Amino acid sequence: MPSPDWTTSDLPALAGSTAIVTGGNSGIGLAAARALAGRGAHVVLAVRDLQKGADAAASIAGSVDVRRLDLADLASVREFAASITDRVDLLINNAGVMAPPLSRTADGFEMQFGTNHLGHFALTNLLLPQVTGRVVTVSSLAHRAGTIDLVDPNYTSRRYNRWSAYGQSKLANLLFTLELQAKLAAGGSGVIAVAAHPGWASTNLQGRSSNPVSAWFSRQGNRLFAQDADGGALPTLYAATAGVPGGSYIGPGERGGMRGAPTFVDRVPAASDADMARKLWDLSERLTGVGYPVQSV
Repeated sequence: MPSPDWTTSDLPALAGSTAIVTGGNSGIGLAAARALAGRGAHVVLAVRDLQKGADAAASIAGSVDVRRLDLADLASVREFAASITDRVDLLINNAGVMAPPLSRTADGFEMQFGTNHLGHFALTNLLLPQVTGRVVTVSSLAHRAGTIDLVDPNYTSRRYNRWSAYGQSKLANLLFTLELQAKLAAGGSGVIAVAAHPGWASTNLQGRSSNPVSAWFSRQGNRLFAQDADGGALPTLYAATAGVPGGSYIGPGERGGMRGAPTFVDRVPAASDADMARKLWDLSERLTGVGYPVQSV
């Protein structure tokens, strides 16, 4: 079991390793990138806005590279993946959007499902032949309210609810990890897939709501309950570097999973549904045109 006082000081030495962090220009992504670079890793910040990425990189002591990645555009995902030619020890699927009004990616997917799940699905499979360590995908407590609609995951005909859509995308993150781990294990790969969630972390993610009432409640919740971005990054960092089995789910261990040191946490039964995980994987392959690589490390 993890130590109840595990912090970034417990990170192992990472000199010679390379970590890709999507959305590494702010929030828990930036906090994780700083910690990894601080232990010697070369960190690639995969960001949509290169200027924001450069500003973030300037705040990190260590070896950092900034490359453009727009998870809401599969052409950008492919371009980014093609630019990575060396070994990748850690792929941290961190970037995401939360509860926007109904909007669509460049490929016509509902923005949250398309960015949080499909973008990372395509990115991971394209990079997997170069990944030597592990894939960490950031989910959320909101997965508990999620359901997967295999018929209309992109809200083309059903009524849109921003929070239901967010829950679907976060449940999809866990089902993706479940099936990815199953495929890696079946192929005898030494790579593992792990999931994490930050609890309630005070970042700019919550402040982006176009609904002023929702934004106000988010700010008040941040003030009363949230931990900072550094605390929110701890589960990701533990999942990325500690001796955990494939398929693990790591989150804060206090206040109902909202804050505290990282530990193994529960997920709802729907997040362990192997049949749904396989169906979602097949659907994701059809939607993105990207499949599991025949040969992976």
